[in-house]
Order: sequence, then C-alpha cells, then structure tokens
Amino acid sequence: METKLNAPQEDQQVSQGLKQSPIGDLLVDLGKISAVDVALVMKVQKEKGMRFGDAALFLGLITEADINQVLSMQFNYPYLQAGKGNFSDELVAAYQPFTPQVESLRTLRTQLMKRWFSEGNKALAVASVNAGEGSSNLTANLAILCSQLGQRTLLVDANLRDPRQHELFNLAEKRGLSDILAARQDMSLVSSLEAFPNLSVLGAGTLAPNPQELLNRATFADLMNQAMAKFDVILVDTSPAGISADAQAIVARCGGVLLVSRLNHTRLHDLVALKAQFSVTGAQIVGAVINEF
Repeated sequence: METKLNAPQEDQQVSQGLKQSPIGDLLVDLGKISAVDVALVMKVQKEKGMRFGDAALFLGLITEADINQVLSMQFNYPYLQAGKGNFSDELVAAYQPFTPQVESLRTLRTQLMKRWFSEGNKALAVASVNAGEGSSNLTANLAILCSQLGQRTLLVDANLRDPRQHELFNLAEKRGLSDILAARQDMSLVSSLEAFPNLSVLGAGTLAPNPQELLNRATFADLMNQAMAKFDVILVDTSPAGISADAQAIVARCGGVLLVSRLNHTRLHDLVALKAQFSVTGAQIVGAVINEF
C-alpha cells in the first residue's frame, strides 16, 4: 500500500513506529509488513485511537493469524503457521494451538504436571493396547505443550516395531534409540528442534530384530538416567502392549504410565488387563485418556 508521506516525514514516523511498537517490530521481522507500512499504521492508530495490531488489521495489512503469531512471540509461546516447519499436520499443538482439541490437551498437561511431574518424577510412558488408538499422536502433542511451558522436554520413540515420531517431526537423523541400546551410538543422536527451543526428540532408530531384548538391557537404564539429569520432562512412546511386552520394560523404567484408549475401539477387558500388567511392574497408572476420533 502506497502512502503520500514525503521521505523525511516517512523516515521519522517509521523510526518512531519501530521504537514505540514492539508488535510492529515483530511484524516487520516476520516480513508481514514493511517499515513504510509501520508509519502508515502509526498514523491510523493515532487518528482512530486504535491499538497497533487493530490498526494494521483495519488497513488490511495483516490477518488475525498474524496477530496471534506475534502475541505468541511476545509471551514466549512458540507455535507454527500452516505450511511452516515441515512437520506433520497431526501436530495440532504446533499448528492449531487455539482449538478446543488443543485446549483439552492443555488440561491433560496440567493434570500430569500436578499429579506426576511436580512430585519429582521426570519420565512418563504413554501406552495403548492396540495400534491406531492415537498414543503416538498424543505423546507428540503433549511433548510440544510441555516444552511450551518452558520445561526442557525430551520425547523418546521407544516403539521399536512401528515407530512414528520420526515421521511426525520429519527427523533428518534416522538413527536413534535402538542404535544407542545396541551400544553403537550415544545421546548425541537426540535432535533439537529449532521451532521449539525446549523440545528434543530421540527417534526409534534402526529397526532391530530384537526390540524386547534391547529394551531390557542396562543401556536403556543408563540412557534414561542421562536423560533425567538433563531434562525436566521425558515422554516415552511405546509399541502397542497387545502385540508385545515391550511396553512393560519401558513402563517399569519410567515408573509411571498414561493409558490411551480409543472410543468404540478399545475393549474394556483389554484395558483392564493392561492396567494389571503394568501394576505388576510397580509402576503407577498416572491417568487414562479416551480418544474420540
């Protein structure tokens, strides 16, 4: 949008606008508006008594999504706009943070923080009876939400049979947990995510023929101890408990588990049996989630 301001006035108002409006600075840094646009917005802001963001909206220079993005930056609440980050769109906590679905996930996060992580626990396994019940999706989104609290968060994909986290987060590093458990690699395989400064992900790694044996090795205990020394929250995705006993080894090491089921899909007696299996390990059943999709 062009303006009628002469160059000296324009430069002066742009300078004042950038100095007086943090939102204007952020919008310029993001490439949403130009420095000249800032001067015009400041003019309309003064004439109509509007806030900077409202004036920019009034002029059609930005959208509501742009306002939400800069407000999130101001309050240190990172999230992504559609098409950015190359992550899966299943990561609703990253791409759709203001939806009812994500608000429900925040409620779950709050309960877990109060009932588990605030009690000195750092690791939590997430498990389901069957594939397709949403445990991997839930684990990934919970990890993002925990990192948005400022918690140093590690997501471990311990589903060594049919892993998903490397796809959800588009991890460039293809090696991971299995390679560490086989004593072929170390914690340097953990991937930090630039989009979420407090979130790191360790993929499942090379598919191995002996996942249960790997998870029962002392190297898994060593890895978890190292992770607990570095991170505040560790969420561990597991393979379906109905097809193997892998999850039991993981749950025992974490000390707590969140059970995930799917409405009209998971059988109640299978869920009860799973709870009994995990109780034998001495781990605590921290909570249960029913997915409605």
